[in-house]
Amino acid sequence: MKTRIIVCFMVACVCLGALGKKKVVNQDLWPDGTEIPAWFSDTSRVDVSGLKRYVVTDYGVDGYGDAVQTDRLQAVIDRCAQEGGGVIVIPRGTFLSGSLFFKPKTHLLIEEGGELKGSDRIRDFRIVKTRMEGQTLNYFAALVNADGVDGFTITGPGTINGNGQKYWEEFWIRRKYNPQCTNLEAMRPRNVYISNSKNVTVQDVKIINSPFWTNHLYRCENVRYLGCFIFAPTENVTPVDPKRGGPSTDAIDLDVCSNVLIHGCYMHVNDDAVVLKGGKGTWADKDENNGPNSNIIIEDCVYGKVHGCLTLGSESLHDKNVILRRIDVKSATRVLWLKMRPDTPQHYEYVRVEDIKGQCGSFLVVRPWTQFFKPEDREDMPLSQCNNITIRNIQMKTRNFFDVGLSDKYRLTDFTFENISVQDEKKAFDGNMIQNCTVKNVNIQ
Repeated sequence: MKTRIIVCFMVACVCLGALGKKKVVNQDLWPDGTEIPAWFSDTSRVDVSGLKRYVVTDYGVDGYGDAVQTDRLQAVIDRCAQEGGGVIVIPRGTFLSGSLFFKPKTHLLIEEGGELKGSDRIRDFRIVKTRMEGQTLNYFAALVNADGVDGFTITGPGTINGNGQKYWEEFWIRRKYNPQCTNLEAMRPRNVYISNSKNVTVQDVKIINSPFWTNHLYRCENVRYLGCFIFAPTENVTPVDPKRGGPSTDAIDLDVCSNVLIHGCYMHVNDDAVVLKGGKGTWADKDENNGPNSNIIIEDCVYGKVHGCLTLGSESLHDKNVILRRIDVKSATRVLWLKMRPDTPQHYEYVRVEDIKGQCGSFLVVRPWTQFFKPEDREDMPLSQCNNITIRNIQMKTRNFFDVGLSDKYRLTDFTFENISVQDEKKAFDGNMIQNCTVKNVNIQ
């Protein structure tokens, strides 16, 4: 396993090194025809060298023992905030911790050889009011938490290691005992949770082995993920079943967020990569804690093994102006996955997937999603829909390019397939299944 991780990382570094030299130039508009702001062209890194440094070992934190040092690490963060702000520096060494809470004007820098490592005991993580799976509820805080921290930065080149092995084993034991066990019943923290914040940058850091979702952003605006390496194992994490990987280790979950750029990242996780969340349930659109995602670009990324490169749902309400472009897919189960939840009013519109190469199981998946759903009676229940979805400039080897199913719970309109060249085992493409479907230069062999 260790050898496989190192090889993946070396490949990712080569890819990211090439990508990191490129300045992105806006070549088009948002899918709805509006102008993409210049902000999305800026992939320069945030420079934290001018900030006051709070090196944690200068404040009695031990980087070479096996003691959980949550209180000492939190004391450094609190002192930094009280003294006007600065950057918390994790130097070379391994620093074991439970949930940490960053304050306004504090930042996190993990230096080369430095590792912020999560405790493998859930008791070291506080129960707080947070978001999970489209709900606002009391649950375990993440390893790194930041709420209301405009301008917050996490930077590498060191590592945030969630230390998920014991949590994964416990999950699969629970699932074997009770196949209906939900994610929330297996108590697990996330690696990073950032909420109610603007102008957030996560750059050049390795974020690995999360017990649960790897990165979760809620109600954030103007977020950049630049050159990050995001990893969780996809097999051999439990003797219960060697085929099992780290469960529910989504790379980046965007929950009621706008203006997000994910550029030049490597993602290999045992679930979906970039996932759009926002709420679930028959009355989810009436809950003020829920909301839409808009103006999101994922570009120049490399995907190792993932369940979905870009997934809308399953806990999602309204997603608009989403672009996935110029990506290299090594082994994805799906590329674009539109999860249609029968118990939730959903609207996915103006999505563009372009310039994609590699191999996958299914390229486009649109099907009902019924895992753990709870339908209720609602007389004015809106009809869910997907519209203005464009897929173009695709060169892929697939098992099923067009994995689409119809339902009386949703409507599919205004899809465009253009400049498609795929090797497709299933050969199930049928544009007639979609109302007002445009097909240009589609070659399926």
